[in-house]
Amino acid sequence: MSGVEVITFGCRLNTYESEVMKAQAEKAGLNNAILVNTCAVTGEAVRQARQAIRRARRDNPHARIIVTGCAAQTEKQTFAEMAEVDAVLGNEEKLTSASYRSLPDFGVSAEEKLRVNDIMSVKATAPQMVRHIDGHVRAFIQVQNGCDHRCTFCIIPYGRGNSRSVPMGAVVDQARKLVDGGYCEIVLTGVDATSYGGDLPGAPTLGLLAKTLLKQLPDIRRLRLSSIDSIEADAHLMDLIADEPRFMPHLHLSLQHGDDMILKRMKRRHLRADALRFIEEARRLRPEMSFGADMIAGFPTETEEMFGNAVRLAEEADIAHLHVFPYSPRPGTPAARMPQLDRSLVKDRAARLRATGHRLHQSHLDGMIGTRQWLLVENNGLAHTENFTLVAAPGLRPGELVPVTITGHNGKHLDMQLTAAAAA
Repeated sequence: MSGVEVITFGCRLNTYESEVMKAQAEKAGLNNAILVNTCAVTGEAVRQARQAIRRARRDNPHARIIVTGCAAQTEKQTFAEMAEVDAVLGNEEKLTSASYRSLPDFGVSAEEKLRVNDIMSVKATAPQMVRHIDGHVRAFIQVQNGCDHRCTFCIIPYGRGNSRSVPMGAVVDQARKLVDGGYCEIVLTGVDATSYGGDLPGAPTLGLLAKTLLKQLPDIRRLRLSSIDSIEADAHLMDLIADEPRFMPHLHLSLQHGDDMILKRMKRRHLRADALRFIEEARRLRPEMSFGADMIAGFPTETEEMFGNAVRLAEEADIAHLHVFPYSPRPGTPAARMPQLDRSLVKDRAARLRATGHRLHQSHLDGMIGTRQWLLVENNGLAHTENFTLVAAPGLRPGELVPVTITGHNGKHLDMQLTAAAAA
């Protein structure tokens, strides 16, 4: 191989940062290299990264393999000790060209491979200017990094550091470059995006940032948020839901559970009623609003009754896009020291919760039939509606917005026909 290849795991923020990494590595003159941007959210994510590294070495025996991302930050020794790995960079180091210029030669010891500093010492997030997101028709913008909260199951703050925000002016500048480059949909992303602005002068909120972007950049056709914590939703965000058609009617919520005792043991900041209240208010303001959510099954001490409360929350909230994670103990977190459930029970509950999610998704697809929608066409013959429902869109040009009528579904995605105006 030649040039720089990036293998990305995990969240939208990682997708965005992979573009920054590739640009910085190329700027440093790196060649014949594979960058692996890892995720640490579950033990399975770490296992998949290690598997991908071994496969990359088999397929590219002479390439330089550099591992970075959250798992490299939290488990640096694990990756440094892999014979296939030539260097390990921390989450801060991966974003600078100097890190790639100073990489060690092949054949060094595990300790010499490491370029991982204390992420907790990082106090600011420098704006990273990206003009293109490879393989994507929507553009991601990092507005925030890190997290000040310490949920008992989560290792991510130790991979990302404390919360820090990108100044609003830099976000506007980045969005302008992306819109000028042809992107009509922007996604604001971060580790804990709804904590945006707490460390900036005047403490602007995520909702105010979104409102400012749409006001200053009228060419943004669609604006989305990545995963949010509903307890931190501000009045500006609710205004956008109610009154701004360019703000897309879909939110992905970090719910995690539906039982109050488990939520307390997770050290979450919301209770069941808080989540339902937010969802009800958002739907009152915007009836077509759809929701996705992350939920964990099999958390330590979870009883069958507690698990039932999680299932009922998904049902009562009518979550259209449910992402279910079987609980995975992460070393160094408080939950890993709590009484654990049998792994077979964890997997069983995750399967049952996924079955609930599947049923809710089918109902959501049924409800979309006959509606008129605008699609953003992807690169793979698929598209997304404004409420982020997947649609088959064969033969349409990637990146364009197209009006359609939904005619049916196959259980996974919607089917459509072009409206007369679009077909003409």
